[in-house]
Amino acid sequence: MTRQPSELDKVADAWVDKMAEMSPSFATYIGKPGGEDKLDDASPEGQEEDARQMRRVLGEVNATATRDKVDEVTKDAMINSLELGIEMHDAGLWKRDLNVLASPAQGIRDIFDLSPTANENDWQNLAKRMRAVPEAIDGYIRSLREGIVANDTPAKRQVEFVIRETTELGSAEGFFKKFAAGAKLESGEMPESLKKDIEAAGQVATEGYAELAKFLSSELLPKANKEDAIGRERYALFSRRFLGAKVDLDETYEWGREELARVTAEQDAVASEIKPGATVQEAIEVLNNDKSRKLHGTDELQKWMQRLSDNAIEKLSGTHFDIAEPLKTLECMIAPTNSGAIYYTGPTDDFSRPGRMWWSVPEGVTEFDTWRETTTVYHEGVPGHHLQVAQQVYNRAELNSWRRLASWSSGHGEGWALYAERLMADLGFLDDPGDRLGMLDGQRMRAARVVLDLGVHLGKPRLDGTGKWDFDYALDFMGKNVNMSKEFVNFEVHRYFGWPGQAPSYKIGQRIWEQIRDEYAARRVGSFDIKEFHREALNLGGLGLDTLKKALLG
Repeated sequence: MTRQPSELDKVADAWVDKMAEMSPSFATYIGKPGGEDKLDDASPEGQEEDARQMRRVLGEVNATATRDKVDEVTKDAMINSLELGIEMHDAGLWKRDLNVLASPAQGIRDIFDLSPTANENDWQNLAKRMRAVPEAIDGYIRSLREGIVANDTPAKRQVEFVIRETTELGSAEGFFKKFAAGAKLESGEMPESLKKDIEAAGQVATEGYAELAKFLSSELLPKANKEDAIGRERYALFSRRFLGAKVDLDETYEWGREELARVTAEQDAVASEIKPGATVQEAIEVLNNDKSRKLHGTDELQKWMQRLSDNAIEKLSGTHFDIAEPLKTLECMIAPTNSGAIYYTGPTDDFSRPGRMWWSVPEGVTEFDTWRETTTVYHEGVPGHHLQVAQQVYNRAELNSWRRLASWSSGHGEGWALYAERLMADLGFLDDPGDRLGMLDGQRMRAARVVLDLGVHLGKPRLDGTGKWDFDYALDFMGKNVNMSKEFVNFEVHRYFGWPGQAPSYKIGQRIWEQIRDEYAARRVGSFDIKEFHREALNLGGLGLDTLKKALLG
């Protein structure tokens, strides 16, 4: 039975409409028509308008009575989200919003990956969106200049890295030139006049990024912060943002150290299953030399991902999860970029664009190891992000638009995805020792990130007692705890230094999810049904973890 919208639902739905109006990128992500030819406003004026609207909506939410439990959850979640958004704005963090992965420096480009490209109208919009790049970048530059004036700038290490990223985007071989050159329609020939307009727009966008690279090099870099650490006060804000929960940061740091030791011991035991007496590194060498675990080329990789994903959906549906028909379509894609990232994008509101798992393969990489990535497919797909995100989009019967399309915290989302990986191991999907070692390799990395991230930004002493955490020590620590290339480890450590609180939210989120499940089960001794728990939890949508705990446990 479809729930009739309450007054609070109307406030929440109107807020989603306003969010889509303020952020064309958000509108594109959720598939809401309008703004396909525009980009977000990252200027000081845009930041102030965002904060003004948050304050307005917070007042409306506080003034609106709740009708039922669904409303109570919505109200708690919206108040927490809006209050934190206002607090982060007032802390001036938008003036120094630059890092190697998730800032407007990347976001202005990234939305083109999700922009519709089917017909002439789509490409006309894309030409306009590319022409909007210089204005979007100009607004962003003006915000960063506010940080220069306030002597509150991003760390020098982040600026140097983003200079390299933006220089590439602003080059003749950059993304926009290639994107424009590859323009085509799903059916029919592209009109020559439109093709020329797209190519000209690609040049405009490229020049916009060249201007950003120039600003970063000439103006921001000389004024960049020499300190990498964000400090305890601001770190607490980021931690709350990414978890949707308040945690004891010092206790969490100590737990992270214990969890890292526990996972490492488990990994050592599995290594001996692969080769008796082997170290983890020796076991990995055995796996890497196993031809049966190799994939060759991106076409083979894409087909393998799709088969594994389809099989998980088939096996889990009706046993541990209720999977609605629209959710049974998950497209596994090779991304048009070469960053090395593997990620998920949710479906549009009407499922006309299904959920998608993307693999951004670095240039020159042609071989892939299945033992390492089987768990990744479960993380990004089913029962991980796809089941989680697509279910909240699907649950129109109970959830308003904000709960379905806009409510998200990394601790909830990424914590669930790690919970899903461990669940698949418990259910026997990772009984192969190689696949299980791959899962543990990821879990070890996530545990190490808790220790590193908190250690760096809170100014903790090094584990060996020789001074505070710094970049070189963090790089060495991470290199000893992950089985990745030096280039990958270098990028990851830059990411942690520039995006405080985000990386630990995965493992801390998993911890909180498992605590909630275990307490939920303890209250139902003899009658606990894990499918029921999953149904109830996922139907709530992407809540902050404090709200999730309150909703499930009271």
